[in-house]
Amino acid sequence: MSIEKLSSPKVKSILKSHHSFFKSGKTKSYEFRLKNLILLKKLIESNEKRIIEAVYKDLGKCEFEAYFSEIGTVLAEIDLAINKLKKWMKPQAVSSPLFAFYSRSYLYKEPYGTVLIISPWNYPFQLLIFPLVGAIAAGNTVVLKPSEIATHTSSLCAELISKHFDPKYISIMEGGAEIATEILKEKFDYIFFTGGTKVGRIIYQAAAKHLTPVTLELGGKSPCIVHHDIDLDVTAKRIVWGKFVNAGQTCIAPDYIYVHSSVKNKLIEKLKHQIIAFYGTDPEKSTDYARIVSDKHFDRIEKMMNPEQVVFGGVLNKATKYISPTLLDNIEDSDLIMQEEIFGPLLPILVYKEIEDVITYINDHPKPLALYVFSKSNNIQQQIIQNTSAGGVTINDTLMHIGNSNLPFGGIGDSGIGAYHGKFSFELFSHTKAVLNHSIFPDLKLRYSPYNFPLKWLKKFMKWFS
Repeated sequence: MSIEKLSSPKVKSILKSHHSFFKSGKTKSYEFRLKNLILLKKLIESNEKRIIEAVYKDLGKCEFEAYFSEIGTVLAEIDLAINKLKKWMKPQAVSSPLFAFYSRSYLYKEPYGTVLIISPWNYPFQLLIFPLVGAIAAGNTVVLKPSEIATHTSSLCAELISKHFDPKYISIMEGGAEIATEILKEKFDYIFFTGGTKVGRIIYQAAAKHLTPVTLELGGKSPCIVHHDIDLDVTAKRIVWGKFVNAGQTCIAPDYIYVHSSVKNKLIEKLKHQIIAFYGTDPEKSTDYARIVSDKHFDRIEKMMNPEQVVFGGVLNKATKYISPTLLDNIEDSDLIMQEEIFGPLLPILVYKEIEDVITYINDHPKPLALYVFSKSNNIQQQIIQNTSAGGVTINDTLMHIGNSNLPFGGIGDSGIGAYHGKFSFELFSHTKAVLNHSIFPDLKLRYSPYNFPLKWLKKFMKWFS
């Protein structure tokens, strides 16, 4: 749907049709949800090459990286939803207190209604469709707002969604900030946003006007702690992979390294070695290394890079939006690169002597979306886990917690609100309705006025039977 067509009256009309479709009750049945999950899967599988091509045009991702980070993860999520949907939808029986004897209690999962999903540009297909799976499984109607920066993926998704789904059920609205502003004026039953903290605050404020519940999947500066007791070869390999996939444009990429002073120089050499092993001596020629999404983001990243701190990389080519994998040393907390999420292929390295200093540093800054710990010591691992706060943690690896559908993915504080993936997605887009079914008989007089029952016996009764 083009920008020109999305006037305020048009947005209102689209929303009205979604609300009407939801009220018809069609989306609530198991058969309807299953049919559309299967349709979404077939749509993706039959357009795999086109999706990969679109993502390449937007971000320069190679075929392998585009598949595992954009398509494969989504297909796995759909398969899980298809296999588990009936179980997820089944009302869950829970116990009732003794004072409500002869009653049965249940948790019912019901859809919110019409959901708005706003996605970012860094994983333009995955982060648009991944939450859509949960919204479909939960029985909602959906409005999708893809990122206007990833133009090729946005255009392809608009074509595929409009061609295969009833526009009253799932529709897609393309455009920039002006379109998002028009959309957010309207009342949705739920809003799901993935993006930066600054825009997340705007989304939250817009939702508050309508008391609309939200999920905000944001970002932050995710620390990567390397203790002196770990195998540095494997550590360096896993850090390089997690940091430089998609040219560092990943919300849970290690934002900076905090390494023990006794192994800092060794780690830097290992990181250099692994970067060359991954991408060659000239990563610009590597077909496996992505590009920065736009000139604006290229300029933002370039400003963060102090050439005097570069110990490896530091090569830029604005014409091709290329920034090489870059390591930076002698970092101070006051440096520009430590003031905001990097979201690019720059990796600053800080040092510590005592793990307590790292914990203090992390706790003195906004809570990160992810935290990584490389250490053989269970004591070190638990000390960090129990004394810091983060959206998620991976020990002795990077990014991997996001791939486990049995774990919720989401932030805390400045890094987000709410969590999804797998069953958590279904629950996120569902309201949990409490139902208590009480027998007509027996009917105790105790709870009815006039209250003649002695208070001391009431206290004992409630204590015994609660």
